[in-house]
Amino acid sequence: MVQTASAGSCRVSEGIIGRFTRTVVLENDLLRCTVLVDKGADIYELRYKPRDIDVLWKAPWGLKEIGTIAPTAVNSQVAWLDHYEGGWQEIFPSGGGPTMYQGIELPFHGEVATMPWDYEILAAGGARASVRFTVVTTRTPFRIERTMTLEDGQPAVRFDERLTNEGAVAFDYMWGHHPAYGAPFLGEDCRLDVPARRIIADASQTDPERSWLPDGGDFDWPVILGRDGRRRDLRQIPGPDQRVNNMGYLIDLEDGWYGLTSRRLGFGIGLVWPKEFFSCVWLWQELCGSFGHPWYGRAYVMGVEPWTSWPGQGLGAARANGTARTIGPGASEEISFRAVFYESRAGIRRIHSDGTVETL
Repeated sequence: MVQTASAGSCRVSEGIIGRFTRTVVLENDLLRCTVLVDKGADIYELRYKPRDIDVLWKAPWGLKEIGTIAPTAVNSQVAWLDHYEGGWQEIFPSGGGPTMYQGIELPFHGEVATMPWDYEILAAGGARASVRFTVVTTRTPFRIERTMTLEDGQPAVRFDERLTNEGAVAFDYMWGHHPAYGAPFLGEDCRLDVPARRIIADASQTDPERSWLPDGGDFDWPVILGRDGRRRDLRQIPGPDQRVNNMGYLIDLEDGWYGLTSRRLGFGIGLVWPKEFFSCVWLWQELCGSFGHPWYGRAYVMGVEPWTSWPGQGLGAARANGTARTIGPGASEEISFRAVFYESRAGIRRIHSDGTVETL
């Protein structure tokens, strides 16, 4: 049942972007969050209102709505990138790829990021704004429900998600969130704090001429000896003029959180989650250092992504290294986490599960 708004700053609005893509906007006095309902329930905007800055990257080719261009790609990665507008995707049940599983091809980055979702407004605003988004997959027997909630006076979005296997057989899966950060928020003044112990380099997804990471291997986080023989502190984000690309997996997390702080702007964005579920973080950096399709040296973007599993070569690779999760027939799993804005010019020590941030 749709609830009406009461006193307070929270509100929900519905609209259209582009020609026909439905949007749902949740906002309060501190943040604004725009969701593309018909395109994966992507989070297209995550704006910190005190600075009037959207922290999410926007692709230079713009939003290509599903159905507005002829599907000519025979490769599912190219097809996915044809419609990649930046922002924040939910990726399930496979990351990277494509891959074969139970006799069916799972496409690049799974199913749900290119499907239309349904939604229901649970609280229209006032002291609280809340919307439930739902999708049912076609190649696999899953249902995902994502409830996003804002509260009055809080610079945070709470995510409550429920995964259900509606089939009669057990299924393996990968599940991740793919927020991509960009300018004007992202820059060489930014610092990334993550309580990880190690980083696994993925040489298959980087250009050796422009990557700081050696060709594969396992390194202590955050300071590594780069392929050029120089010590590199991976907490410090390279600027666009350095033309760097890196891809790695942060593992052995002491806790489930990260904070990305713009010391120039004096604020940051962080995520906090149960590390027993999202047990690793993918660090994806296309910092004007990738010259192939579709970047061509023009993309300054960084993803810091909580995941259940790694590497980014699809579910088959995650099953091989033992990081894929399994859900039984008829079973459900639930996960709650938060995205939170904070004020800092140095970085953070920790984000607590309730969204409280300890700054440096």
